Amino acid sequence: MSLTRLVLRSAAPLPQVENFERYLFIGPHPDDIEIGAGATAAKLAAAGKKVTFLVCTDGRFGLENAPAGTMPEELAGMRQEECLASAKSLGVEDVRFLGLSDGAFYDTDDLLRGIARVIGEVKPDLIFAPDPDVSSECHADHRNVGEAARRAAFFAAFPEIAEKRGAEPADVQALAFYMTAKPNRYVKTRGLLDRQLAALLLHKTQFPKESEAFKSVSAYLKLRAADFGLRRLCGQAEGFRVLGRTQMHCLPEAGK
Repeated sequence: MSLTRLVLRSAAPLPQVENFERYLFIGPHPDDIEIGAGATAAKLAAAGKKVTFLVCTDGRFGLENAPAGTMPEELAGMRQEECLASAKSLGVEDVRFLGLSDGAFYDTDDLLRGIARVIGEVKPDLIFAPDPDVSSECHADHRNVGEAARRAAFFAAFPEIAEKRGAEPADVQALAFYMTAKPNRYVKTRGLLDRQLAALLLHKTQFPKESEAFKSVSAYLKLRAADFGLRRLCGQAEGFRVLGRTQMHCLPEAGK
């Protein structure tokens, strides 16, 4: 580790995920928050924190495991109901939808404005979103949502910029990227994995209980929780790439 990074770590420490009161979890599709950070969302909600979910697209093209004959428009409605049930099982009652089309059939400026508007309404201290800098991520919705979330989060504190996007300003203090290859903060989630998997099963059109899709993601989440838990010597954990206000601008070392 370079001397510069050591000094920065001392002078500008990364925020601790659990030290805030208001959280906004942003998901590209109706099940992504549960996969990327479901155990953390459940932990924060149980601790009495204000937790809001924002789902950006309607998931209409996730037809692979949906009942035969389901049409995209029909699936969109089904997935919204599944999302509400899943969030409730994690202790989250405030769930919002932008209703944009799955498959990146939307204007990215509409996505940015929609996210900015919800940030202004919720006024979160910390925002969770998919990491837009993961080189292996090929799904445009994930990359678009992560990019829009960080742009909206950074500029949320500027009233004039927020107003131009039709949003109220908000004092966002930190970003936490899930589905990241470079976690730098971990949340201990021991005892919450079963709840996370149960929530995922409520997305019935995507993860039928005996399906290969659920078996695969279940195995992954178990291994990920154990790996991150081993790094923190805590049994199970979820990992995030966290940026505070200091790390969000003109601090390239924060990205290493």
